[in-house]
Amino acid sequence: MGWLKRIPRPGLIVLALALASAPLIFSNPYQYDVAIHVLTNAMVAVGLNLLMGYAGQISLGHAGFFGLGAYVTAVLSANYGWPVYLSMPAALVVVAVLAFVIARPILRLSGHYLAMATLGLGILISIVLRTEAGITGGPDGMMVPPISIGGTDIYDERYWYALIAILLVATVWLALNLIDSPVGRALRAVHGSETAAEVVGVHTLGYKVLIFVVSAVLAALAGVLTAHYSGFVTPGLANFIYSIEFVTMVVLGGMASTYGALVGAVILTLLPQFLTGVDDLEMMILGAILMVVVIFMPTGLVPTLARLVPGGRR
Repeated sequence: MGWLKRIPRPGLIVLALALASAPLIFSNPYQYDVAIHVLTNAMVAVGLNLLMGYAGQISLGHAGFFGLGAYVTAVLSANYGWPVYLSMPAALVVVAVLAFVIARPILRLSGHYLAMATLGLGILISIVLRTEAGITGGPDGMMVPPISIGGTDIYDERYWYALIAILLVATVWLALNLIDSPVGRALRAVHGSETAAEVVGVHTLGYKVLIFVVSAVLAALAGVLTAHYSGFVTPGLANFIYSIEFVTMVVLGGMASTYGALVGAVILTLLPQFLTGVDDLEMMILGAILMVVVIFMPTGLVPTLARLVPGGRR
């Protein structure tokens, strides 16, 4: 566990300072709300980047883990009266167990077979959330109790922003250290050639399962935070289109780039805010931007720009 003791890197310090100073330019609750959605999306993107960018395993079902995490904490706290400090970690455990159970069979697949398997998983979770109305509230969704500290319910967007910003910095720190640990080197070997990795003694399936579970738990954490922040959940949280958006964030920012995942999340979460006046063209513009990046910057925005800076990385 020596990788947990690594000294924070300059990039991480810059990220922390940027998150700490961002509220200085916020003038209303709506801007805090958008920023919070940026941070939760970034958390999912960082975890998905570990799976796709470093292990080379695609997932089109991560919105399912996001939605499942949100619903488990919602059901436990709203329907069964669990305190939030128990329902939230319980949701992460449930998602971790599910991810571990399904990872071994589906990660034996590769390419489009793996993509279809993860897609089917995400759709299945969405269907369950929509049809089990007695538990989840069905298509209408359900209310979620707020987080309470010292008997006081927390609604203020400033506190939520601070909490999620701290968790995002911790997520990035763990991701960076994981990448440079023996686990990260094993993941890169798996991405390069599973056969070659197995020849030198790397337990490829074990490492793929591990990183699949880690990325699923990070998606669930973002879902848990979103549920208690918004106070309401619907099956739409697990919609397939959100899985595609998460994948696009990783590809746009740069695969195998932790900071690229952050940049991709920022761009794809904020861009629709600037395109609200052209609703009919929004998807066309987003698609055009993605095409330009894929054609002219095939490694993504951040890796391409990093190559222009001496010593630039991640």
